[in-house]
Amino acid sequence: MKIVADEKIPFLREALEAMGHNVVAMPGTAITSHDVADADALFVRTRTACNEALLHGSKVKFVGTATIGYDHIDAAYCAANGIEWANAAGCNSGAVLQYVQSVLYLWAHDKGRSLAGLSIGVVGVGEIGSKVAAWAKSEGMSVLLNDPPREKREGKGDFVSLAEIAGKCDIITFHPTLSKVGEFPSYHLAGREFFASLKHCELLVNASRGPVVDNLALLEAVENGIVADAVLDVWEGEPEINKLLLNKVYIATPHIAGYSAEGKINATRMVLEAFADFFGYGGALPLPALPEPEQPVVEAGSFAEAALSIYSPAGESAKLKDAPESFEEQRNNYCFRREPAAFIIRIKK
Repeated sequence: MKIVADEKIPFLREALEAMGHNVVAMPGTAITSHDVADADALFVRTRTACNEALLHGSKVKFVGTATIGYDHIDAAYCAANGIEWANAAGCNSGAVLQYVQSVLYLWAHDKGRSLAGLSIGVVGVGEIGSKVAAWAKSEGMSVLLNDPPREKREGKGDFVSLAEIAGKCDIITFHPTLSKVGEFPSYHLAGREFFASLKHCELLVNASRGPVVDNLALLEAVENGIVADAVLDVWEGEPEINKLLLNKVYIATPHIAGYSAEGKINATRMVLEAFADFFGYGGALPLPALPEPEQPVVEAGSFAEAALSIYSPAGESAKLKDAPESFEEQRNNYCFRREPAAFIIRIKK
């Protein structure tokens, strides 16, 4: 079976070849209709638009994206043309939680603040948002949840409106899927109207998808002091990002919040499982086990200190601000970090 795959999906090529397939690995942005014309399956990340322009006339029957987001997949076209597709929902939830923890711990340290007692609004309470909310509550924060699709399915419960979050929260973090249509579109969810309604936003974090936050409106809000600090891992127009905004935000990273080794192997495993199920492959998936970290024991005075010793985004932010033109290179060549669960953490008394 011929398979075309984004060359930056870790562990994938080796696993597919061990399963007996012919794999053509290449940059995701370089995949064309010519490349997939005689392919049976396609594995991508967010940079490859899987639509009629790419897939028309091809033999492709399966598309797997090793990402949580799937707005780069034309689901309607795939359904109309008998193409199965699968994403890796929740694959990197631990990695994004780690990212949010680290930026909040770093911000609190730099500001001489305690997170306990602050209020945080979590917008989008799926697998990632739920983990962020649970962690924030354990830190003594007051947590407000906003997720209109879940509220419609499950009832009002603990959910509040986005307006209530805008009016009450010190910190707001965004985790919805990106959608431009439907009953609850998230495109520019944080737009000019949202920023005009903010009362005292000390920190805004977007680690979901770039267009969830209107970047020009955010720039105005930061310049006007409506938003005191902002953290952006995702940007509108990636990899061509707004350099004025880049230099105004507290932490800026090149779309790597989910880039842990654990998140990556989870993503590869999930799309491989979907692929194997679709094509009826019954063998074990030949994926490697992650090695133990070189220094597996972390001693620190607090979990916050331990978390920042394992991973701090400060260096990545400085690198992106120094060389924004290399956004894609920094993202593609990122050295996958390990999550806290990979370490033995000892809190010194």
